[in-house]
Amino acid sequence: MPQNNAKLTFWGVRGSTPTLERDTYRYGGNTACLELSVANGPHFILDCGTGLRMLGNHLHAQHNRWTRWQGDGGIEAHVLVTHYHWDHIQGLPFFHPFFESQNRFHLYSFQSKYLGRNSLRQVLESQFASPYFPVDVSMMSSARFFREIEGGEKWDVDGTHVSTAWLNHPQGCLGYRLDTPIGSIVYATDNEPGVPEFDNNLRQLAQGADVLVYDAQYSPEQLSSTRKGWGHSCWLEGVKIARECKVKNLILFHHDPDSSSRMVDGFLSAARQEFPCTWAAMEGMSATLSERGVDVALPESRLGQRRRLRFAVTVSGQTVDGVSFEEKATLRDISMQGAYLSLNNRPRLQSELRVVIEAAGEQNRSSTLALRATVVHCALGREENQNGVGVFFIEDAESESPRD
Repeated sequence: MPQNNAKLTFWGVRGSTPTLERDTYRYGGNTACLELSVANGPHFILDCGTGLRMLGNHLHAQHNRWTRWQGDGGIEAHVLVTHYHWDHIQGLPFFHPFFESQNRFHLYSFQSKYLGRNSLRQVLESQFASPYFPVDVSMMSSARFFREIEGGEKWDVDGTHVSTAWLNHPQGCLGYRLDTPIGSIVYATDNEPGVPEFDNNLRQLAQGADVLVYDAQYSPEQLSSTRKGWGHSCWLEGVKIARECKVKNLILFHHDPDSSSRMVDGFLSAARQEFPCTWAAMEGMSATLSERGVDVALPESRLGQRRRLRFAVTVSGQTVDGVSFEEKATLRDISMQGAYLSLNNRPRLQSELRVVIEAAGEQNRSSTLALRATVVHCALGREENQNGVGVFFIEDAESESPRD
């Protein structure tokens, strides 16, 4: 990692339970797990949902490449657990680095009134209890150090300042703020607004943050009716907090397992109308803090083989500056899931485009095929002064009547 950078990566973004369904896979189906890497500094893991398995595989492979050149110093990380509900701990038995003796982990969370002392240690060991798991906890050969913390605590880890606050969630939940030398990240999932004490805690924690990762599991309508009291929040509350606390970037997180990708698209679109610097958490997505600010990148999303074709299309959408545009463009290749476009304009990641393709119809008459798409990649293209834009189609095509 370049010097003076801090990179936040999303390995699991769902709440409640993992899901892998056709209409949810674009944002991802693993439960909560984030990674924060600080250049020349500490490594943090935020929550241990099913996304922890993929993070463990990544760290294991990365470490093996490193040791070939630098020797075996082992992996060391600080694991911050918000609370003990299954969607935040169920990845623990599947984290490969726990089973390697050269690795060291510092684990933090609060003392549960239901478990008493050493709550986090008990939770970890219970994941390996018979008959629920076939491997005994004694097989975990890494060094593990447990620290019980409370809301309001603060401490330093190799130049990064960590702060905590109690959030409003059944059986307790901690929010975390990490002030790195290059910027600040606030992780505030599993929080329901409406209790002044907890609302004030969150606002103090979020004040002036570069990135706020916030619980947006439900719609505002659900939060005020059928999901009231369930311990979660919505995009509208996230927007209010971001505005009040002068947050620079808001990331909607903890998507409901029943929320389709299209529903999350709708939450994001509505939030951006109120707070433009809003993103929707996606597996593989990263937010890199540097002296230039916050750079958000989305994962590789080429899911199927693409046909090398060239079509003339009309594309309309919004630029990174929020300006509406419409232009004639070239569609360079296409698959059933998406396409690659060459545009003069530079659209914003996760923004929506309308792509209209001219298609040959019967008896030499032409027709148009109108597609809705979301931007998943944008970089300088192969042609001069062009942007290469990758899009993912987000609903079925609309065919318009043939014309002469």
